[in-house]
Amino acid sequence: MPETKAKHPSQPDLESTAWHSLDADQVMKRLATRRPGLTTEEVRERLAQYGPNRLRPAKKTGPVKRFLLQFHNVLIYILLLAAVATALLEHWLDTGVILGVVLINAIIGFIQEGKAEQALDAIRNMLSPQAVVMRDGQRATIHAEELVPGDMVFLQAGDRVPGDLRLIEVKNLRIEEAVLTGESVPVEKSLAAVDPQADLGDRRSLAFSGTMVTYGRGVGVVVATGEQTQIGRISTMLAGVETLTTPLLRQMATFGRWLSIVIIALAAVTFIVGYLVRDDTVVAILMAAVNEAMAAVSDELAVELFMAAVSLAVAAIPEGLPAIMTITLAIGVQRMAKRHAIIRRLPAVETLGAVTIICSDKTGTLTRNEMTVKTVATADHLFEVSGVGYEPHGGYTVDGQDIDPQQDQPVLAELLRAALLCNEASVYEKDGEWHMEGDPTEGTLVAAALKSGLEARLVAEQYPRNDIIPFESEHKFMATLHHDHEGHGFIVLKGAPERVLEMCDQQRTTTGTAPLDHHSWHKRMDVIAGRGQRLLAVAVKETPADHRELNFADLEGGMTLLGLFGIIDPAREEAIEAVVRCQSAGIRVKMITGDHAVTAQAIGRELGIGKGKKALAGHELQTMNDTELQRAVREVDVFARTSPEHKLRLVTALQANNEVVAMTGDGVNDAPALKRADVGIAMGIKGTEAAKDAAEMVLADDNFASIAHAVEEGRTVYDNLAKAILFILPTNGGQAFTIVAAILLGLVLPLTPVQVLWVNMVTAVTLALALAFEPTEPGVMRRPPREPGTPLLSGFLLWRVIFVSILLVIGTFGHFLWMREHGADIELARTVAINTLVMGQVFYLFNSRYILEPVLNRAGLFGSRAVLIAVAILLVLQLLFTYAPPLQLLFGTTAIGLVEWGRILVFAVALFLLVEVEKLLLRGQRALRILRREGLSP
Repeated sequence: MPETKAKHPSQPDLESTAWHSLDADQVMKRLATRRPGLTTEEVRERLAQYGPNRLRPAKKTGPVKRFLLQFHNVLIYILLLAAVATALLEHWLDTGVILGVVLINAIIGFIQEGKAEQALDAIRNMLSPQAVVMRDGQRATIHAEELVPGDMVFLQAGDRVPGDLRLIEVKNLRIEEAVLTGESVPVEKSLAAVDPQADLGDRRSLAFSGTMVTYGRGVGVVVATGEQTQIGRISTMLAGVETLTTPLLRQMATFGRWLSIVIIALAAVTFIVGYLVRDDTVVAILMAAVNEAMAAVSDELAVELFMAAVSLAVAAIPEGLPAIMTITLAIGVQRMAKRHAIIRRLPAVETLGAVTIICSDKTGTLTRNEMTVKTVATADHLFEVSGVGYEPHGGYTVDGQDIDPQQDQPVLAELLRAALLCNEASVYEKDGEWHMEGDPTEGTLVAAALKSGLEARLVAEQYPRNDIIPFESEHKFMATLHHDHEGHGFIVLKGAPERVLEMCDQQRTTTGTAPLDHHSWHKRMDVIAGRGQRLLAVAVKETPADHRELNFADLEGGMTLLGLFGIIDPAREEAIEAVVRCQSAGIRVKMITGDHAVTAQAIGRELGIGKGKKALAGHELQTMNDTELQRAVREVDVFARTSPEHKLRLVTALQANNEVVAMTGDGVNDAPALKRADVGIAMGIKGTEAAKDAAEMVLADDNFASIAHAVEEGRTVYDNLAKAILFILPTNGGQAFTIVAAILLGLVLPLTPVQVLWVNMVTAVTLALALAFEPTEPGVMRRPPREPGTPLLSGFLLWRVIFVSILLVIGTFGHFLWMREHGADIELARTVAINTLVMGQVFYLFNSRYILEPVLNRAGLFGSRAVLIAVAILLVLQLLFTYAPPLQLLFGTTAIGLVEWGRILVFAVALFLLVEVEKLLLRGQRALRILRREGLSP
């Protein structure tokens, strides 16, 4: 009789069902499936309902749109309007220069933006290309996109899980889920249903799409495909995560808006006042209607004043600032790359300097992601083991004293030899690096044995293996049978402590063999487990010489317990130092991991994170609303058993508390939080492509210590940007107010628009650029992070800009008036004025190397090779500008004599000395407090 085809479930049921809480029969019934698998017709219907087992492609911004977005800046809009206005007036040279500057800035921004976001592509590439299923009663290999809910899927070692599965058969099945859950070791799967509220990492009856089978085999029924899978939910979440603007870009946007308002207002007021001052129809303007008054103004005067307003706008806009910012960030990128931090998006360089919180994943970042034996317990002693990972370098201590296990501790030596014999892993050196093949837990036992002086090959030859009972999840142990060359036989048993203790009735001590002390061993187990370490027990039993087969009956009693191993993925030593360094810099470090709470707390204590306080688990986060979570993240520093949603919520809650957050991670589960964070930091060696593409920075060495170095470089970049801005803005201020003064006094303009652009660009690409190469100042990592809301131009910096601008106006405009009063023609007077302005900036550059400290005390005149080279280049350019006929024709300049140069140098030296005096007056405790609050080095 043919089977009746049950109606398949509706999609909402699939989304809301806690499949891990149902037993296998309930799952099969709810999905209307059976052991022979689905029929072709059922597959067709379900494929139409649920869609293919794939993720939707990401929306990408095309190159044309990305290029046009480079012009989306209020200061660029002003320059474009100025270009249009000069074109209408047929001042083509001015138009060409302005448009050239705008185009160059756009090209630089387009190139530096780099490749587009590819995180969703990387996640899609993690999906399995094929699946082995039952269809129409036949086993078949299909393309994974054809998988539907209800399909029966077969899994074996080496397979990538093609969809979310509820397991219905397992045989020693272990799955590597670190990319999804953060679990540091492969997860042993089982069929038992678990609590509906269980954390993702505790759902042992499920296999998740995109994870890798490392051992055993199993069968599961598909409960979710495509975007309904856990990895699909992460992909959807990632697509919806808003990428925040960096603090620097927010500050630049605010600065740009205010500057543009000031520039437009100043130009408009100057234009109107110019009419009043320079036209004979002042009375008509004041008495008549506006249209009558404007009609009385000559076209020639209107054009002249309009060009003056354009000159003012061009003079006030720091055209070179976007380029300088980009180049300064790029130099920071190069410096960070030398310290193993690779920047993918330029603004992240500076954001690192503003970071107040670093949220770090545990496995592979704060730890090595290499299991290590840290504790060994025998009946008489508790031994500490040094060294980390699978590299067999380290030793043993007891009560603080170094020991040689092979000579000083016979029980420990026997325990290590037994662990080496009952083992399927191998550790070997290749090209100067140590590698492990096999199960990580067994690999670390091999490394522990090698640290004691044992050699795996010699031990295997001395005690050949005759038989084995491989590890099975049902009995939780592994056993091997050995004989030495004299015929003595013995069994080695290795497994879960509670299971091994059941099979032992004796224990090995320094004086021989004694009855097993259960209470004492359980106390040792509690101590080691309290350190966050996984436990493994080893026991032995002698056998007759002729006993050559190993049976379960041989293990039922009479075993002698040798000891316990405490295993953990330990903290990196350099990470411990880096955490202290970050904390001294006012940066809090928080650990957010998918691992167990006890393990996370233990690593946190070792690193100095959390201050011994209780870790907050994922299921506890689930019950909190956003307000409660914002309060919790202020106090708690260790978060365990977290899902991708939890990590994203934690980052968002910290940002709601006005924190600048850096987030580290290596798995797909970290990608949404990495994208949301102010700085996402992915692991370069063990990180997934999804994590790398969601991040702004990649650690080439997977080392938390590199983050501390990157923060130091980020603070240096911000300092250098502040110095560059402090240098550039007085230049623009000096030019702009020189033009304002000329208009208000009814005089001809001392600087033309193209001359203004020349000064802006050559000083920016030479002098200001030199400040980008300034080294890190002392104490940069001993000051707190700057406040996120600190404006780009603080009160102190604004004062410096105004002060130096006034000095430049006095020198530039004063020298221009001097020349005109003494009969110089307009070209000569303008050439002298421009050179006065430029030389004033040259000497001010030396002032700018240190914001408040005296230059002469810090080798400020000759201590920077970049500054000296920049000054030399500028002097050459300025001489060509003054004396080269083609440039004289283009810019309207003429040659000047030694007398003029003498007056120029006197002014430049005077400006330098006046700024140094200003520093002296401002220096002191009050000024230092202001600087520290604003995030600037003294």
